[in-house]
Order: sequence, then C-alpha cells, then structure tokens
Amino acid sequence: MSSIIAFSQQTTLPEYDFPREARRLQGKPQRTTWNHFTNHSGEVFAGVWACEVGSWRIEFGADEDEFFFVTKGRCRIIDEAGVAVDCAAGESLVIPAGFKGVFEVLEPMEKHYVIVERKTA
Repeated sequence: MSSIIAFSQQTTLPEYDFPREARRLQGKPQRTTWNHFTNHSGEVFAGVWACEVGSWRIEFGADEDEFFFVTKGRCRIIDEAGVAVDCAAGESLVIPAGFKGVFEVLEPMEKHYVIVERKTA
C-alpha cells in the first residue's frame, strides 16, 4: 500500500552540488536538494531545493518538465531570446521541456519542485 509523503516528516539526507563549470556564469552557488519522492518508474521526482546567489545556463531535455513553488528568496529565469521572468516567495513557475536559458538566483532561495521526465521507448 502506498502512503502519503509529508516533506516535513521525512529524514531525507541532503545532496549538495554546484553548477558545472562550463555552465556557470556568476558566483559558485551551492545547491542543496532533498528529493523526498521518486515514483516507481523513475519519471516523477518531488522535493525541496535550496541555492545560494549565482547564475548558470540550463537546458531541459525534450521530455523533462519542472513545476516549482518558491518558499524563500527570489530567482530569475531568462530564455534564449532574453525574456526574463522573476519568481519570488509565494509564486510558482513551470519550466517546459526543451527550455534553454539562464537560471539566476537573486536572493538565497528555497523551492518545492516536481519534475516529470517522460520515458521514451
């Protein structure tokens, strides 16, 4: 039987990383991820992500979408055409499959995320 997963009741260990050097634009922001859920087929991931100030290039796969809700801080996402969207605490965004651009953390931030990576045959 499946159980409800309350993030606040999990003892998930954090994973730490930094943007790859080839993608890093500003700063050397440490990113911390607490992945609280992965479905049985490995297509859906949900958890909490935190990051220090900095920016780096992002490139989503053709089958990868991300929804997130910012709980602390502020970020900006800039697409390849230079169109920027800011997102602060209390706001949500979806980064669609195939997106290419820049992720910029303007203030130390934390977000709740759901990533869907559809498996292709």
